[in-house]
Amino acid sequence: MDVDRPPARWLFAGAEDVLLSALTDAPEHVVEQAHEYRLLRSILDGTPAAVAVLDDRLRYRYVNSAMARMSGVEASTFHGRTMAEVLPGIHRSDEVLRMVLNDGRPRALSLTGTTKTSSPFPHRQWSAVYHRLEDEGRALGLCGVAVEVSGMRQYMDDLEKAHQRLAMLDTAATRIGTTLQVDTTCAELADFVVPTLADMASVWTLDEETADAPPPARSLVRLRITAAAGGSDILRRLALIAKEGDYFDVPRDSHTRRCMDTGRPWVGNLLADDVALKVVRTRFNLDVIRAAEIHSMLLVPLPTKGHPIGVVYLFRSGDSAPFTDEDVIVAQDLAARAAVAIDNARQYTFEHTMALELQRALLSEPGSPHPDIEVASRYLPAGRRALVGGDWCDSIALPCGRTLQVMGDVMGHGFTAAVAMSQYRSLLRTLAVSGAPVDEILAEADHRVASIGVDRVATCLLVLIDPASGTCTVSSAGHPPPVLLRRGATTDLLPVTPGPPLGTDLGGHEAVTVPLPPGEVLLLYSDGLVEQRRADIDASLRRLTDLSLDVDGPLEDVLNTVLARLVYGPAEDDVTLLAARLRAT
Repeated sequence: MDVDRPPARWLFAGAEDVLLSALTDAPEHVVEQAHEYRLLRSILDGTPAAVAVLDDRLRYRYVNSAMARMSGVEASTFHGRTMAEVLPGIHRSDEVLRMVLNDGRPRALSLTGTTKTSSPFPHRQWSAVYHRLEDEGRALGLCGVAVEVSGMRQYMDDLEKAHQRLAMLDTAATRIGTTLQVDTTCAELADFVVPTLADMASVWTLDEETADAPPPARSLVRLRITAAAGGSDILRRLALIAKEGDYFDVPRDSHTRRCMDTGRPWVGNLLADDVALKVVRTRFNLDVIRAAEIHSMLLVPLPTKGHPIGVVYLFRSGDSAPFTDEDVIVAQDLAARAAVAIDNARQYTFEHTMALELQRALLSEPGSPHPDIEVASRYLPAGRRALVGGDWCDSIALPCGRTLQVMGDVMGHGFTAAVAMSQYRSLLRTLAVSGAPVDEILAEADHRVASIGVDRVATCLLVLIDPASGTCTVSSAGHPPPVLLRRGATTDLLPVTPGPPLGTDLGGHEAVTVPLPPGEVLLLYSDGLVEQRRADIDASLRRLTDLSLDVDGPLEDVLNTVLARLVYGPAEDDVTLLAARLRAT
């Protein structure tokens, strides 16, 4: 035997035994080869990848331990046999392997099938690469390395579903909750899930009169169908039993109630009649949903921190598949996001309504001026998207025929600002009867507000009208100056120096007295009339002073004209106007 070059068969099964038997009389380089071979075998047997060596007739000559474990077949069983003989359940293309033998180019293969070992995957899959083994250009066989990728397809499918779910939620964030209106938000949710998740959807929300009490505290919960979406045919059919705007008292033992009480969704796929009857409650309702070809339902609560504020009904009909676990997860995510928007809209609506009612109540009760002074006021609330502000105005009759005109604006918006406004209004009414000059009234109000801890500062304008002298005395606490609408169709800003807002306790308010001829209109206004986004305040004031108005008609007409000329569309902030005119004697 030529010991300078081990025979090719040493690469295959039994080679280690041959080498070991030859070590006694072998030259040093043969001993070195034997050690290298043992190192190679330890690497191959230790790798988690399946490694196999095949001869030029595609018969196994060596498999490592990973190949044996993966197949469930002893390594010795492979020797001298083909894959079809050892593992008939695996599908492989021998044509590709012969191409590797012929041209020597490595090739990748995807192997599928079953083996004799247990696996969590019903259909297994491997990714393999085959290389040609050669000796001085002569093909000896192939070496294949394979790794199992059975779970990879499921992993990629799950990853794709996760990406789709995140993309849907990102889209939902821009399409659900675009306004602060409950009905609109519910409609956006219903429109979004149809037809992506359901053939028909309806959003049921708690009746606003009972929404503050948790559902478990009541035997019946009143829900309103706030929004519905779907094809015209299915909506028409279901309108026979439930349509948008209808109210329903939901009992404690219903699926809807349990869904809300537990905060967990309820899935009814391919509903049998007895199960569907428990959901829809009456035989007539069951006949209606069957006529609409509804076969599956999904009920998802609208969760908030306190308790669910409603439930979303999702229906599938006709040829649509039943709901999957993935559908339930997506529906819960959408419902959770929508619930936050609906709850915010509900809270905003409540606060906006309360503040508006308070503000209107106060504005609707201005004091009566003296008979020789005409007074008119107008309040224009901000657009729906804005919170109610703290504007107020007042007209206070004082001794000696004088009348004090008041215009103020509390900083901030909402119910708190409206409450602070009522405090300012009451305080100024109290101070006005003292008969003090207007600048001293503002200074005292500034000090008292700071002392009692009102947490909202306010601008304020006081104008004391004295018919006997035909004058008015003006003092400002950071408020825009009044204007005088003259009979000659001109408009002038009165020259008043603004002092610090009320609540700062800085003082330093000044007063100025100017003539007020009979028939000319003194106009006080809140900053909402002249302050606009992306507009310079001086330019807005010029628009006011450029007005040419007929001031001889009723004061209400004058105010209507001012609003028509200066306010375009929904107001960005509350606008309050207070006009006064001395009657001609």
